Amino acid sequence: MSLRRFILKRILAIIPILFGVSVITFALVHLTPGDPIDQVVGLNPDITASEEAQLRARYGLDGPVWQQYLTWIENVLRGDFGTVISNGRSVSAVVLARLPETIALGLFGWAFALIIAIPTGIYAAVNKDQFGDTVSRFIALSGISIPNFWLGLILILVMALWLDLWPVLAPNRLPLYHPDMLWFLILPGVTIGTAAAASIMRVMRTSMAEEMNKEYVTAARAKGLPERQVVLKHVLRNSLISVVTLAATLTAGIVSGSVVVEVVFNWPGLGREFIDAINGREINMIMAITLFTGVFIILANLVADILYAVLDPRIRYD
Repeated sequence: MSLRRFILKRILAIIPILFGVSVITFALVHLTPGDPIDQVVGLNPDITASEEAQLRARYGLDGPVWQQYLTWIENVLRGDFGTVISNGRSVSAVVLARLPETIALGLFGWAFALIIAIPTGIYAAVNKDQFGDTVSRFIALSGISIPNFWLGLILILVMALWLDLWPVLAPNRLPLYHPDMLWFLILPGVTIGTAAAASIMRVMRTSMAEEMNKEYVTAARAKGLPERQVVLKHVLRNSLISVVTLAATLTAGIVSGSVVVEVVFNWPGLGREFIDAINGREINMIMAITLFTGVFIILANLVADILYAVLDPRIRYD
């Protein structure tokens, strides 16, 4: 099977996966008590029973669950993700408005993780069982163990309140592409990327340590190649396959972690909208953000599969 056919096959597999995700999410939301109309009625006790029934009929919440799902998926296939019932905003407009902030935060977290993890993993593997290796493993274990919400609060306390080095709350008046917004990305980006950096560093160190004991490394050294060339050109490339595999699986952690981190740092992304949607039982918003997250994770795994062939041409998609 050629790489092109493999990519096409994986893209077509997105359809049943997203269908399953949508069914499960839709069912779980309806298993929880309450809906958006209950929220509206709770805030407006003067609404009569007949007016409440009219509201449910208006937004299609008066039928059985299966009928509501069929109506929703029919609208989605036409490109209509519905409206936020509590304020009448278009779900698509809200997602598109908040999406750049979430992508920027995720990319910053990934950049931080890779910049820290790969050099540290190389250093730990080259200096295996030495003091630097021990320190790096201790830091990696700490990074994996610390919850991101706790780390975010500690960074706010130390860096923003005690040392007054970084601002915390991003102003609404600045556009995302403004250079000053980079300062507001540092603390949440470090928070969301710490666990990924620790995990990647540990895998990088273990993979490189194993590769350095193989025969092709001994042969390269016997030919008189410089140690830097042996490590960076031969060992590193073969070790990156394991890192790519882990990086793809950690995408889910980056995406899910952004929900908590955005709330902690008041970052105006999809994470905050998702929390607000859950609190308000806004099914349309919950479904749209869940589907976006699913697509993002699937595409990350697809990119990882493609990188396998780039890093190791021996890999074939049979």
